[in-house]
Amino acid sequence: MNFSEGEVLYVNKPLHWTSFNVVNRIRWKIRKTLKIKKIKVGHAGTLDPLATGVMIICTGKATKQIENYQYQTKEYIATIELGATTPCFDKELPVDATYPVDHITPELIQKIIPTFTGEIWQVPPVYSAVKVDGKRAYDYAREGQDVDLKSKLLVIDEIEVLDFTPPLLKIRVVCSKGTYIRALARDIGMALQSGAHLASLERTRIGDVRLHDCMEIDELIEHIENELLKDRDMATESAVSDKM
Repeated sequence: MNFSEGEVLYVNKPLHWTSFNVVNRIRWKIRKTLKIKKIKVGHAGTLDPLATGVMIICTGKATKQIENYQYQTKEYIATIELGATTPCFDKELPVDATYPVDHITPELIQKIIPTFTGEIWQVPPVYSAVKVDGKRAYDYAREGQDVDLKSKLLVIDEIEVLDFTPPLLKIRVVCSKGTYIRALARDIGMALQSGAHLASLERTRIGDVRLHDCMEIDELIEHIENELLKDRDMATESAVSDKM
């Protein structure tokens, strides 16, 4: 493997890791094993700390491909908890309000869900990396400041209801770049005349890269080290052979 020339790696992001944690861990392993100071490493789409699933990591010259991956269709499995909201729209912060759910039936859900497919306008979560006047929205939120976020046009190709066991609603979502599943959970809750937040999220696909194509982080780190050591040993053997 030639990480400077460029490699594309598929990893299943662990729960509680930030996307930066994943990139940093891989970069550190490559630098340490190769004994180099710098190597470009980036990812093709952020996942929140409480999300798991497909991440595409690019190294070296392959980082030029990141934008292409970012614009590919993504698929998620999301579990939404109805009847309660949080400031960040997931479980990273405590519940701040509760709402009735007794009126929510499978029939109502099947009626509401299709209204979120196609082109929709979505307001990003306040706890997000969206920039407002050069500052991240989550910085305003953490400082207790109100921030006016503009809605964005995006495309949701499919939403499929996988299970409804009150108060949990499990859905599969196929969508475009820029979709916040946390915000989708909020909007579904409001459309159901209740509240909601994201209980769990797994990204199962980016383009043609699926979850079964991904390595666990420890497995990937071990694979990187083994490949680099193998390349180094082969280079050493070749150099010795040339001298004979």
